[in-house]
Amino acid sequence: MRIDKFAAEQTGISRSDAKELIKRRKITVNGASVTSADMHVDPEKDEIIIGGKPILYRQYMYIMLNKPAGVVCATRDELSETVLELIPPELRRKGLFPAGRLDKDTEGFVFITDDGALAHKMLSPRSHVEKEYEVTLERPAEESYKELFASGMTIDGGEKCMPAQLFFTDDDHVVRLILHEGKFHQVKRMMEAAGNKVTFLRRTRIGGIELDPTLPLGGCREILHKETLKLYAK
Repeated sequence: MRIDKFAAEQTGISRSDAKELIKRRKITVNGASVTSADMHVDPEKDEIIIGGKPILYRQYMYIMLNKPAGVVCATRDELSETVLELIPPELRRKGLFPAGRLDKDTEGFVFITDDGALAHKMLSPRSHVEKEYEVTLERPAEESYKELFASGMTIDGGEKCMPAQLFFTDDDHVVRLILHEGKFHQVKRMMEAAGNKVTFLRRTRIGGIELDPTLPLGGCREILHKETLKLYAK
């Protein structure tokens, strides 16, 4: 792989910026300064340092983000801050996108990657990847909700939902809800169909990967490739 291509793909800078770093002797390979942008490197074997920082090659990037309310799940938005803008420089690179969405006012786990094949599989209705939510309600949850949600309820517009699992907590205004699909505003619409209203919503798990409880709002961390196998675990 050309060194300018490697630098652009792994750090998110442009290839012209990479060439400028090469001119300024800011990129080294195995301890020697790079002098030509068309120099070829072996990303998996060579020690590559850009701007004083060692860069480890990753074919794909996987990121867990704890999304705050007010941030949109998009790669670009004219009016609001996007989830990509929260990614720190050391994890930022070209091609990243949120695999799935959370409403603007919803908090919690957003999975960000540049692995299109994995995202497609994860989001496919056939995969039925579980998503778990912490749901705060305007009125106390009722015992009838369990059976109602498990039956595969019909929401406004006549849409039929897949069976969902609801669990009570110590707080009668807070429930845990597990979905196997991702319809538009689904949690809110399901609760409205049940005669209640969501006042706060947070996604806490995708598949077998739980939101890191130490991750602050707006914070993110890398997910190792081997961890992504847990996406399909239940």
